[in-house]
Amino acid sequence: MGLELPVFQPVASPQDQAFLVEVGFKGMRKGFFSCTDPSVRVNDWVLVEVERGHDVGRVRSLGGVAQKKCGDSPVSVVLRHADDEEVRQLYALRADEERVRRETRQRVQEHGLHMKVSDAEWQWDRNKLTIYFTAERRVDFRQLVRDLARTFRSRIELKQIGVRDEAAQLGGVGRCGRQLCCATWLREIKPISLQLAKDQSLSLNPQQISGTCGRLMCCLTYEHDAYLQARKRFPREGKTIRTTVGAERVIAIDIWRSTVTLQDEQRQRRTIDLDQLKEETAATPAGPARMEKPSHPVLPNPAQPQRPPRRPRRQTEQKPE
Repeated sequence: MGLELPVFQPVASPQDQAFLVEVGFKGMRKGFFSCTDPSVRVNDWVLVEVERGHDVGRVRSLGGVAQKKCGDSPVSVVLRHADDEEVRQLYALRADEERVRRETRQRVQEHGLHMKVSDAEWQWDRNKLTIYFTAERRVDFRQLVRDLARTFRSRIELKQIGVRDEAAQLGGVGRCGRQLCCATWLREIKPISLQLAKDQSLSLNPQQISGTCGRLMCCLTYEHDAYLQARKRFPREGKTIRTTVGAERVIAIDIWRSTVTLQDEQRQRRTIDLDQLKEETAATPAGPARMEKPSHPVLPNPAQPQRPPRRPRRQTEQKPE
């Protein structure tokens, strides 16, 4: 009976183990690539393979950090580190994009199109030129694309973006004095509703709650959960509660000063601390907390159609027998 020797599987070398890499390009554009070079580090310039040629970008994250950001599996790969000459060529292309943007604007005016050219971006190998624009309506730019392809001798891609994406692409300074969140660290631009400003008791003046893009500020969402959590300690506005004074209605709350404004049946208001309110409600026996409506005569409203008064019913005369 012969001995069976165990069969060992070949161990993959570090060069064969691919990991995920997040590469950033101009603005907030980024991509995820598969890399097999273990010497790649964050902030390294790398040459990557794209749809039509090659591009140069900078590594933002690696491995598990990039895996959390990536939704789908990458289809392209990192070829190698970019040398100094390739990085200098990329900077030269960035300097040339301002000229491209001005010439594109002139072509847009010649064609009479209602669109605003926001930015332009060269691919590193100049095989593709992406032009970002904003427009309120649909624009037929087929003739413009042919004209730009003849002018710049490259494949042209016109990409329509929104005003919030435009602010993230161009960057800027907000009313807080810092760089725009969408242009620096915000990964995703989420929709903002006016209800967020109402929950935080902010002024609904559009000039005070709008950002540089003209839409509601993204920072309205940062503290929204904290506001909702703090409001749970207070009674709901409009609710009638029983205190030592009697039935009172909650008019307003202040989560910063921890105070509550109440109004009694005689329309007298008072502002007390939240702790004092809890003591008064605890010392008051439970009962129906209902405020009686003020007894005042109901006056006719001239805007409503008035019903004419009824005529007195005529008494039937009895005929003499």
